[in-house]
Amino acid sequence: MNRTQRIILYVLLLVAGASWIVLSADPADQPGTAAPEVVPQTGFLAPDFTLQTLDGESITLSDLRGQAVLINVWATWCPPCKAEMPAIEKMYNEYKDQGFVVLAINSTFQDAAGDIAPFVAEYDLTFPILLDETSDVSRTYMVRSLPSSYFIDRQGIISEVVVGGPMAEALLRTRIEEALK
Repeated sequence: MNRTQRIILYVLLLVAGASWIVLSADPADQPGTAAPEVVPQTGFLAPDFTLQTLDGESITLSDLRGQAVLINVWATWCPPCKAEMPAIEKMYNEYKDQGFVVLAINSTFQDAAGDIAPFVAEYDLTFPILLDETSDVSRTYMVRSLPSSYFIDRQGIISEVVVGGPMAEALLRTRIEEALK
């Protein structure tokens, strides 16, 4: 490779690198864009939301302050979601009298709404099933994979984020007991 070819190669690499930097920049870092007020990760206050249940009741996360909460974002078509539901139901029944609440948020915007009630009946779920019909909560919580779970302590702080699943009963028990402290 002669000197001219090397210079052309280096220029092309520099142009490609600069293009990559510009195209992959996070829009939140751009001037004039607001960063989220609350980041949904361990150690941060859980972002508040209000969603409707299957029965039309409204549930607001901040109204549950003082209780330990598991937010589990799921869909009926998701195999790991199906696999972990019996363990979540078991832990809910075991710890609900100690102030533990499960908010199972269905990703309704990417699920078949008609499949939700039969799913709940099949797994005999007794905790609240919330409907994220507009994907607002999924966007706020930056859900990238189903299931995604957020353990929230009594002060409203996220104590653990678990992406993917299924969660084992032992993991659930440990995280719930930590959130209940």
